[in-house]
Amino acid sequence: MPTTRFDISLYKNIYFLGIGGIGMSSLARYFNQNGLNVGGYDKTSTPLTTILSEEGIKVHFEDLEENIPSEFQSKENTLVIYTPAIPAKLGEFIFLKDTGFTLKKRAEILGIITENSIGLGVAGTHGKTTTSTLLAHILDQSSKKCNAFLGGISTNANSNFISTIDAEFTVVEADEFDRSFLQLSPFASIVTTTDADHLDIYGDSNTFLEGFKQYAKKIDPAGFLVRHVDVDLSHPNTITYSFGKGGDYFGNNAVFRDGKYFIDIQTESSLWPKVEIGLPGEHNAENAVGCVALCQKLGLTENEIRLGLATFKGVKRRFEYHLKNQNSIYIDDYAHHPTEIGAFINAVKKLYPSTEITAIFQPHLFSRTRDFFNEFAEELGKVDTIILLPIYPAREEPIEGITSNALLDAIKSESKMVLQPEEAINYIKNKKPQLTITIGAGDIDKIVCEIKSVLT
Repeated sequence: MPTTRFDISLYKNIYFLGIGGIGMSSLARYFNQNGLNVGGYDKTSTPLTTILSEEGIKVHFEDLEENIPSEFQSKENTLVIYTPAIPAKLGEFIFLKDTGFTLKKRAEILGIITENSIGLGVAGTHGKTTTSTLLAHILDQSSKKCNAFLGGISTNANSNFISTIDAEFTVVEADEFDRSFLQLSPFASIVTTTDADHLDIYGDSNTFLEGFKQYAKKIDPAGFLVRHVDVDLSHPNTITYSFGKGGDYFGNNAVFRDGKYFIDIQTESSLWPKVEIGLPGEHNAENAVGCVALCQKLGLTENEIRLGLATFKGVKRRFEYHLKNQNSIYIDDYAHHPTEIGAFINAVKKLYPSTEITAIFQPHLFSRTRDFFNEFAEELGKVDTIILLPIYPAREEPIEGITSNALLDAIKSESKMVLQPEEAINYIKNKKPQLTITIGAGDIDKIVCEIKSVLT
């Protein structure tokens, strides 16, 4: 018998658990823009939840358990969307589930929303937020346009949701956490990397890779897979890309001149010389090459693609400059996996080869810190001064022996310390380093403005 597809139009109210999450908030904005009654819970107030409130979305920060707002009490008219990152013991989650409300994960809803358009997924352990945001920007400034649900705040759009009514394409970030990307069935997809991560979910690297193989099978056979040359995935229509490693599309000859970053890009049919890339760093150049490959296959012209690449201003918390003058440089980045951290630090060193780097890093998750303990120690040892904040637990309980102090002991650096956030701010205030970087995916962003202030 044919399956009946879930009908979102039956609901007037959309209630979010974890509404302040970067991916969840883009969905909240989508439903709010479409005239539905939207509200929800999140653990803490952030600048993003403040923006949601200003847009008319009802947000609260206390676990109300069975006392959720009365306008969302009707289970017939209310759809509950939740993130797998919320704790299973959350009172509201337990109440809504036990009372018989319809609960759906974010990825399920994205899959449904994108059914009536040409879905473009961007997957990968690293780089998917920058790549999906760049892809959305190129499409948005072209004749094609798009809708996009992003995992970061686009600096160009100042939003994680880009919308053009009746746009042909929908860009979605295909998140491997909790196997969420298996809810999607994109027409085409970029896959940046398949380095092991989320081993608390997958168990081992082979199972993790198998998740990506299952995702590749969900790409439309009439569409195509754009994958990095190091990614071991297959599809009937596969295009490979890289920076400096060959492939169907590849970039090389990176030059940083007059504050701008240029590369040459070899496409399947021609050489594009001196392509301006909005963000520095070979990892960003590589993401750009993947977008070039996909956009050419979608029918965009060289001029449209070049314009999109040159005008891209990046993503909040992805190589984001907060200060850049003769006295002080301050860059913030979301990197939280050793490979991402290494790429970020290497990019900073290439831009400022003779300047000492002071880094503040907040480890994200006890399990990730345990699983990549030695790799974290190696990458973090590449800066001149490393400051570790306590591990951000997110959804996890502590793991015995896995602490920032233990990680510090493994880092081979003469200048290293573990500090509380306020202590780290005071250290920066007193030392006034010429080059400061903050790294991490937890709540380290809460101290970014204060660090900028004490450096100014």
